Amino acid sequence: MLSTTISPGFWCECWTEGVDGQLPPTLFGSYDAHSEREADSWVSTILRTISPALDTDASQEAWERLYDHRIDTRRALLRREPWAVSVTHITTRITWTVRPALFLPMAHRQGTELPSCTYGFKPHRPRAIG
Repeated sequence: MLSTTISPGFWCECWTEGVDGQLPPTLFGSYDAHSEREADSWVSTILRTISPALDTDASQEAWERLYDHRIDTRRALLRREPWAVSVTHITTRITWTVRPALFLPMAHRQGTELPSCTYGFKPHRPRAIG
């Protein structure tokens, strides 16, 4: 009998969108984190990396999230609750979402043709958390 090992983790996404409605929500990147710490570090590292390039208000918002709200973030992830943070730079809103997920091992696909529906996958617009 085939046994499947499911591992808990978090699905992390980064979305951008125009605050004026001109730029539709666009998936910028995603990451599968296997622990609360890894998910938190993914967002924190990105915020620290981009904050010098942000305008003053957005940079301040990023640093507040990094330092003032860090414990709330960790608590939410430890409770396996969805979490999100957004910063607005000029006319672009950048949103990072972290959601609990269960990861299944990938099936062996060598020598197997993928179904045609695989190539039609389009990411969905993020839903509000909370």
